[in-house]
This record gives sequence, structure tokens and C-alpha cells, in this order.
Amino acid sequence: LVGSEMCIRDRGYEVLEATDGETALDVIANTKMRIDLIISDVVMPGMDGHTLVNLARQELDGVKTILMSGYSEDVFRNGPDMDPEIAFLGKPFTLKGLAAKVKEVLDS
Repeated sequence: LVGSEMCIRDRGYEVLEATDGETALDVIANTKMRIDLIISDVVMPGMDGHTLVNLARQELDGVKTILMSGYSEDVFRNGPDMDPEIAFLGKPFTLKGLAAKVKEVLDS
């Protein structure tokens, strides 16, 4: 999402980026930074967002998560991978909406 990482950085957060789920797991494994939040699309090439989150949680105890999708939250919440600990952000969203969701999830 072009500009979204800059929007989050502009609010004082440090951002690690990955182009797909497999790369994200490599970034997680190779960083010394504490990771407090994972933001991912539900549907991605290769590994989907739910799989990424489940694997990342094995390495990152207590990590918070935002998954985003163009599908409605009802479809997301009623899917086979429903997890009440995962926050949802529907597409399309504004950069202001993304920043608000990040703050809300990190403060929860």
C-alpha cells in the first residue's frame, strides 16, 4: 500500500517492511528490534495473512495483529481462521483510518 508505511512512520512508529509472507518471516527472524504489531493483507501471493500471523506468533509472543481485506468484516469474522485477537481493517481505507487503527490496536 503505497504511502501507508510513511503514514505510520510519520506518527513516530518504526516500520519493518516485507513484500510477502515468506519475506516477513525472514525479517522477523533476522531483526533485533522488538515487534509489537504485524499488519498484513489477508490475501497475498504464496502465504496468506492468517498463516503468516500463526507462524509469526510462534516467534513473537503477544504480538498484536491487523489483517486487512476488501471483503467485509462479517466474511472475515465468519471464516475458518476466525481469531478474536486479530483486528480487522476493511479496504478501502484512508491513511488517517490506518493510523487510527494502529493506535487503537497498540493501545489495547
